[in-house]
Amino acid sequence: MSEQSPTTTTDRAQYGVLLVNLGTPDEATPAGVKRFLSEFLHDQRVVDMTRWLWCPLLHGVILPVRSPKVAKLYQAVWMDEGSPLMVYSKRQQQQLAQMLDVPVELGMTYGNPSIASGLAALKAQGCEKVLVLPLYPQYSRTTTAAVFDKVAKVLKAQADIPELRFVNQYFDHPAYIEALAGSVSAFWAEHGEPDYLLCSYHGIPKRYADNGDPYPEHCSGTTALLAEKLALPQDKMSMSYQSIFGREEWLKPYTEGTIKALAEKGIKRLDVICPAFSVDCLETLEEIAEECKAVFLAAGGERLNLIPCLNDDPAHIALMAQLVEQHTQGW
Repeated sequence: MSEQSPTTTTDRAQYGVLLVNLGTPDEATPAGVKRFLSEFLHDQRVVDMTRWLWCPLLHGVILPVRSPKVAKLYQAVWMDEGSPLMVYSKRQQQQLAQMLDVPVELGMTYGNPSIASGLAALKAQGCEKVLVLPLYPQYSRTTTAAVFDKVAKVLKAQADIPELRFVNQYFDHPAYIEALAGSVSAFWAEHGEPDYLLCSYHGIPKRYADNGDPYPEHCSGTTALLAEKLALPQDKMSMSYQSIFGREEWLKPYTEGTIKALAEKGIKRLDVICPAFSVDCLETLEEIAEECKAVFLAAGGERLNLIPCLNDDPAHIALMAQLVEQHTQGW
């Protein structure tokens, strides 16, 4: 802990940290993907359609059709230790616990390890206070709020609940922007600079933003601060939204269309960074590095690079430590 907020060993034992990410299938099989997608797409924070309309569509069409296809995509990015999202998340947990010397547990909004198991593990270690840190820099009802719902649901069934604090967002945190800029600069130092840098964020339905979700403002804020930190002019960098699902309008511009347009305008080398993702996962390793790369090349581009997510980079772990220290003041 910092010298400004000294804590004793006893104090440290009284609070713990629950790191939360979205989750991932337990195995890269159609059955494993189906279990995961079923839980994920049942959440009304994610899909708010009327249940009697949505559930038959989900179980009758979407899961049977998508699960085998998505399983093949997971198989292509699966690491020796498991799903990339899980591998990097565990490394984050271990390194943050070592840096802070307090209990740190991992919980996924969907799948395993669950938020319930993470909270139980902290309780078993004597943590009377819990800081919940969702690893979503930009707040959205579809991600951050879904974590809050799950935590509340777990604790609702308990007689004795811990004192809670909750990190809502950190899209403009100086250490986060510094870590992003550092990762870009390090990548360019090794591979040279591109013609253009694109920040690709996970999309949400436009209707959610129209109804008050601040996500697009947070994404724009991160992009502007990163551009300023890198000293990149407007004609060298922009942002877009990926992972569009369904037929309704989502936040624009869409990443695939943006990448195609950049290639058609004469951009030969394009680098893409995904600031909303704290770890590399299917949406970065497959959707950007493979699918979008193919689109870019087909449209006349010559080279598309995915700049890795912050993952377990020391600057990322240091950011998490700063967030914990800031949000546990007085504990």
